[in-house]
Amino acid sequence: MRRGTLVTMNTPAIEAHGLVKKFGSFRAVDGVDLLVPTGSVYGVLGPNGAGKTTTVKMLATLLRPDAGEAKIFGYDVIKDAVAVRSMVGVTGQYASVDEDLTASENLEVFGRLLGLSARQAKARGSDLLEEFSLTEAANRPLKEFSGGMRRRLDLASSLIATPPLLFLDEPTTGLDPRTRSQMWETIRHLVSEGATVLLTTQYLDEADQLADRIAVIDHGKVIADGTSSELKRSIGSSTLILTPADREHAADAMAVVERALGENVTLSPEAGRISAPLSDPDLVTNVLVALREKNIGIAELTVAQPTLDEVFLTITGKPADDSPEEAA
Repeated sequence: MRRGTLVTMNTPAIEAHGLVKKFGSFRAVDGVDLLVPTGSVYGVLGPNGAGKTTTVKMLATLLRPDAGEAKIFGYDVIKDAVAVRSMVGVTGQYASVDEDLTASENLEVFGRLLGLSARQAKARGSDLLEEFSLTEAANRPLKEFSGGMRRRLDLASSLIATPPLLFLDEPTTGLDPRTRSQMWETIRHLVSEGATVLLTTQYLDEADQLADRIAVIDHGKVIADGTSSELKRSIGSSTLILTPADREHAADAMAVVERALGENVTLSPEAGRISAPLSDPDLVTNVLVALREKNIGIAELTVAQPTLDEVFLTITGKPADDSPEEAA
């Protein structure tokens, strides 16, 4: 796979049980369990203050757990901290680069700190600048960089040693949509190369796009875990949305849909659109057959799952962007 401590696909990238971290009487993390398969993107959602960053810091050996245990590729974060540090890279919410240095100089410094020779550090930095589309800005002062360029450089700096596990703590915070999309492509590329990524984010579309599995953390606890589809199904059924080709057939279409689904149907008079809960997607076939038998044409038919925003609101009781800043 990647150089460094031996990593195998059969060993979970992260395995944590009952992680606890207290600050005085406040339990920032209160018994977190995580299981992250190697070679995947694992999303961690939660409002600010939920304990996401504190959990990442414990897994990356930056904070010592007060209780519980965690292993990175089978290595204990306390007993084998040195080995764990050789296998992880951490990109935080704010850039760790030096404002007084150029992009090239920043990456060379990181390389030397990680034990590379001057020649190796320069070559590795050059490769990363090209990978993150920063070659033309390599010798520019960082004060001239945009927010997106800074975030790309910060991610590049965490990859100097090509770690098999990368912690990305809200890596796209404050980025414009185009730069966010570029970062998403970079993350997908890293995983295709064999990396494992633990991604904390408040952008629910980001988790939906990237994560193989998602954990929702609130008040220091994991309150839900699963794929995006599993989490959406957990809060209720999908919705069938149907528009008859002829609005005059709307009432007849409503009656057909109610009989086929056994559910109450609602009609939007302005759009002539019919909506009904759909507990089983296979029932859509019954609806189509029944409509054809009644000679009712269809202009549009879609099946909509609940969104991750609705999942988050249902599970945590608050929207993702309506919470105080995380202190730890």
